[in-house]
Amino acid sequence: MIRNYIISNFKGLSGDDIRKSIEESIEDGDDETLPGLGVLFEIFWKNSDNEKKENILNILSANIK
Repeated sequence: MIRNYIISNFKGLSGDDIRKSIEESIEDGDDETLPGLGVLFEIFWKNSDNEKKENILNILSANIK
């Protein structure tokens, strides 16, 4: 239910609009935005090839300390 709500909020937005939303969510540091970022990450993950997945995994593992 939350997933569908979040996806519907992003439908029709441009890449720039989505970027702005992501950056604002991260800058705010508000835990309430984490589910939305998680849904966006899920969409990214499901639609990425193995090379993109490996790249993001390398970035994550290098920056989680």
